[in-house]
Amino acid sequence: MSTRTTLAIIEDDPSIRQSYATYLCAQPEFDCVLVASSVEEFLEKLPTLARPPRLILSDIGLPGLTGIEGVALIRQLLPKAEVVLITVYADAERLYQALCAGAVGYLLKSTMLRDVKAGLLDVLEGGSPMSPAIARHVVRHFRPAAPITEPLSARELQLVQAIEEGLSYRLVAERLGITLNTVRTYIRRIYTKLEVNSKTEMLARHRQG
Repeated sequence: MSTRTTLAIIEDDPSIRQSYATYLCAQPEFDCVLVASSVEEFLEKLPTLARPPRLILSDIGLPGLTGIEGVALIRQLLPKAEVVLITVYADAERLYQALCAGAVGYLLKSTMLRDVKAGLLDVLEGGSPMSPAIARHVVRHFRPAAPITEPLSARELQLVQAIEEGLSYRLVAERLGITLNTVRTYIRRIYTKLEVNSKTEMLARHRQG
């Protein structure tokens, strides 16, 4: 019986998919049982496999079902499998969605192939691999928020309130009687004051005070 860990790869970009497959499938630790271009293709071919994958490396930005949506489906069918997502997105909102869906790791596509391999092997040891940029988001999310040293102006508070109500930047501009570019300038200033990098983080930080 093979002692190699069964691995599946889901990636829609042909060149990136080939890169992952060429490198990872040549590693003695892995037995590549499936390489797919979408979650749908993965699910379609899964019943035909002699051995199900123990590890799945999946892109997030896929045609049809996203990688994050795929995690929940894969976990239902393969409860013992672990899914590591790999993506160009480093924002906290997608990270949070991925972890809630059940992904065990979250790597950026800028990660070197050898480090992708190391991350997959780390999963087998109980680890949760994350690229350094992603890890910083996790630390920032869970550490106690430092007091806001420079309070938001009345105008900035109006802008945050409008965004909390669900208004788009264009509608915010109309409500406040300013241009769209001015709204974006305010947003950048608010991000700097609150030490955040996304709208989700901004709203969460504002609620914390």
